[in-house]
Amino acid sequence: MRYLKPYIIKDLKKKMVFIGGPRQSGKTTLAKDILKEFKDGLYLNWDRSIDQKKILSEDWSREDQLLVFDEIHKYPKWKNLIKGYYDTFKDDHQFIITGSARLDLYKRGGDSLLGRYHYWRLHPFDLSEIPIKISKEEAFKRLLNVGGFPEPFLDNDVREAKRWREERYNRIIKDDIRDLENIKNIQQMSMLLTLLRERVGGLIVVSNLAQDLQVSPATVAKWIEIFEKMYLIFTIRAYTQKLPRAISKPFKVYFFDNADVIGDQGAKFENLVATHLLKRCHFHQDYTGEKMELWFLRDKEHHEADFLLTKENKIIDIIETKWSDT
Repeated sequence: MRYLKPYIIKDLKKKMVFIGGPRQSGKTTLAKDILKEFKDGLYLNWDRSIDQKKILSEDWSREDQLLVFDEIHKYPKWKNLIKGYYDTFKDDHQFIITGSARLDLYKRGGDSLLGRYHYWRLHPFDLSEIPIKISKEEAFKRLLNVGGFPEPFLDNDVREAKRWREERYNRIIKDDIRDLENIKNIQQMSMLLTLLRERVGGLIVVSNLAQDLQVSPATVAKWIEIFEKMYLIFTIRAYTQKLPRAISKPFKVYFFDNADVIGDQGAKFENLVATHLLKRCHFHQDYTGEKMELWFLRDKEHHEADFLLTKENKIIDIIETKWSDT
């Protein structure tokens, strides 16, 4: 059972539930597992043309207690559609909406749905969530070598994990991003992703990347924003009490899939710690509603700590990662 299941089932009694997170992190499996808790329910995937017709024509039974709409954010007017369904059928049905893009940011042509849903972010496996019969020592090795996404993590085959990762990249870059964004130069966008994989944990200067790719800094910034929306990467910024100053400074990039990192064990370990901390932040914020954020620390003398956690704008942890330190 994935860690979000009991919380989602509880939230469904009051509102719709949106489940976001990286492609192939287990959102569909989780939603179908929750479906088993209901006497009747229906799973519909927007990527299937037959399911598209069912969604648009309201082709479901009144006995279907739970309706799961997967990847529906690819429909341009999806928010208006879901709002109408919820307002009309909320007494008869409960709703789960899942997607491999940030559902909280895609507001195409519709109402914000404010007050009608709870949003949960599903992360891959980490050391706080290990399948039965896998020790923490073994899980740690797998997280470093094949990453925490369910399929490669459970298979534990480095060669197959590389094939899986290449297929996942192709789906995200060539299908998902083209469905949601008007991107013409996919090849250079892919090159940017490779450059970021080599710079995990280092300071990212957008103008330098733009020069390497021969595109404008605004284009690079836009592509990085898209990678974040698609849950490929996440960025963290230097801690400061003045937000505009933090946004204007160089930032760091980490990957949701730890095996995406191109670098030594130190870089992979730092990325692994970052994913654990972000998962903690997201769960706390989704569960409590309290603002919990991940930063790095850098003072005027360039002394640095890898990570800093804040809760409701108050510092609660400062963390340094050292792979080579015994």
